[in-house]
Amino acid sequence: MIKIYHNNRCSKSRCALEVLENSSKDFEIVKYLEDVPTKKELQQLIKMLNIEPIDLVRKNEAIWKSEYKNKDLTNDAIIDAMLAHPKLIERPIIVNGDKAVICRPTENIYKIL
Repeated sequence: MIKIYHNNRCSKSRCALEVLENSSKDFEIVKYLEDVPTKKELQQLIKMLNIEPIDLVRKNEAIWKSEYKNKDLTNDAIIDAMLAHPKLIERPIIVNGDKAVICRPTENIYKIL
């Protein structure tokens, strides 16, 4: 089943959700700010996205700038930062089977639908 890691306050996330709603596919919404993924889940997402943890971080968030920017962080520390502050996780993320994409731009969703 398709999964969308969704934040309703994000316009890109709402656009990706609309694409899913208009498709004939079944999907599940994960409101990751409320239902924070586990460390294992986040590590799996990063692996599926084929990126480094830092590439999943929203670097313009105030908490990143004040607490983490310009620090020499391990991948594990970056993942821990995203778990402690889930709004640091880039969005939306769409998972379909063993593949995932960050829908920025929204059209990336079509790569795995």
